[in-house]
Amino acid sequence: MPGEAGASQRLTDFVDTALATYGQDRDVPAIEGTSRLSPHLHFGEISPKACWRAAVSSVHRSGIAEAQAEKFLAELGWREFNTQIASRHENLATVNFSRTFDRFPWLDNTAGFQAWTRGETGYPIVDAGMRQLWQTGWMHNRVRMVVASFLTKHLMIDWRKGEQWFWDTLVDADPASNPGNWQWVAGSGADAAPYFRIFSPMAQGTKFDPAGRYVSRWIPELRHLPAKWIHTPWLAPPDILSDAGVRLGLNYPHPIIDHDMARKRALAAYAGLKAE
Repeated sequence: MPGEAGASQRLTDFVDTALATYGQDRDVPAIEGTSRLSPHLHFGEISPKACWRAAVSSVHRSGIAEAQAEKFLAELGWREFNTQIASRHENLATVNFSRTFDRFPWLDNTAGFQAWTRGETGYPIVDAGMRQLWQTGWMHNRVRMVVASFLTKHLMIDWRKGEQWFWDTLVDADPASNPGNWQWVAGSGADAAPYFRIFSPMAQGTKFDPAGRYVSRWIPELRHLPAKWIHTPWLAPPDILSDAGVRLGLNYPHPIIDHDMARKRALAAYAGLKAE
């Protein structure tokens, strides 16, 4: 529910339920493990300070483990970090924070970008996230990192194109957090992830959606695949695909790029940039 009342109720619901297991559940996209406060924070319906106080209070009042609350407080801190960076770099959404990345060899890949926006890359965890975004205006935080890594490192498409797409489609697209997080994933931002950190869509899916519940929800054409194959349908035996009604290349695409090749290409590009 939008508005201050809705934001207050969301915060209360979160600290009374999901905060107690936030540290582990926040990375599982198939469950309600995150706060879902980002739209309210973005529109100013609640303040970061109010969220901070509620989390700290819950530790003392309800006996919630301090480590769980600290993970949530760290996320609030990361949001404020991006806000401070953006206040000093007004072009954060269009200019590399690290100007070294002005020389990065981004690719002009219109077909790849379209496949990414439509959730048709052939990598289920990526496609599930992009379809969730298009249908709801929101995407799970863990999956945001996966899809951003895929665009910038597998497809080597400029992070600014992804940032703009998120800005146009996310209900919580914040002018500081959105470009700050995109630059962090791409490697061009403040305190950015090491360039060699390239998410494997298969490993991320298997680790954080082991039963395939998230993928099944957003990619119904894969819902009958056994969990063993749902994150790698292209590796499934023909009889398994047939039984599940999956016809690769017809009702679900083949991977648009080979993971190992893409990883090596990205590493070479990043290493070359670092060596210059």
